[in-house]
Amino acid sequence: MTWFKRQSGELDTSGEKRVRTEGLWVKCDNCRQIIWKKDLEDNFNVCPKCDKHFRIDARARLALLLDDNQYEVFDSNLASTDPLKFVDLKAYSSRLKQAKADTGLKDAIINARGKLNGRSVIVSSMEYSFIGGSMGAVVGEVITRAIEKAIETQTPIVIVSASGGARMMEGVISLMQLAKISAALARLDAARVPYISVLTDPTTGGVTASFAMLGDLNIAEPGALIGFAGPRVIEQTIRQKLPPGFQRSEFLLEHGMLDAVVPRKDLKSYIARALDFMAQAA
Repeated sequence: MTWFKRQSGELDTSGEKRVRTEGLWVKCDNCRQIIWKKDLEDNFNVCPKCDKHFRIDARARLALLLDDNQYEVFDSNLASTDPLKFVDLKAYSSRLKQAKADTGLKDAIINARGKLNGRSVIVSSMEYSFIGGSMGAVVGEVITRAIEKAIETQTPIVIVSASGGARMMEGVISLMQLAKISAALARLDAARVPYISVLTDPTTGGVTASFAMLGDLNIAEPGALIGFAGPRVIEQTIRQKLPPGFQRSEFLLEHGMLDAVVPRKDLKSYIARALDFMAQAA
């Protein structure tokens, strides 16, 4: 083969094979430090420099909370439709197709049953990567079914919220889910079955206005954005500068909207102790 037909490449004079490092490092948005990705994963995806809690997906949440990452998924066969044939910058049907391909899920929620420190629990974990974790008919139905199963089996339930709110592409159908889930939680309360709500970054809109703030215990991760309307919307509406840390979990704890702010590494043990206390009080 003549030299001009050979594939070009960088000249390596080191005598050693080059190793690609792309994707092995992560830059923290908070402290701007460069972190070895393996170190970040070993630290529960929390920055070892400044304790910033990076967002993690729904499956990682289940692995974090449930013993040995062993659990049974249920009600995973439901998928959203496009009743309004909604189109904004792109068709809602196209967004659904892309989100399914990106996440491997049919919608922004996973229901699972497993054990948390040896105690049987049901966990509903939201997936923010699926259209911003928005709540449409399927998310509302799947969470409601999880609550109903908790009532039927007398099993405590944990709902992990990560959402931009109600899914506007489904119009009033998405808003109906607020009342539907809240009514199911009222039945859960009447049955005296514990419900712990875990709010992560971000938890906003209709999710905050319904089930995320209705737990027997409402706990959040450090630095999580939690609120109904976002801070930029509020500032533009009231034309005032908001105080530092507004709508972050520490601010909400200080003002009585949360029961606790718990670091991710302590979350499982904290929930386990809370469930032990609730079992004794029942």
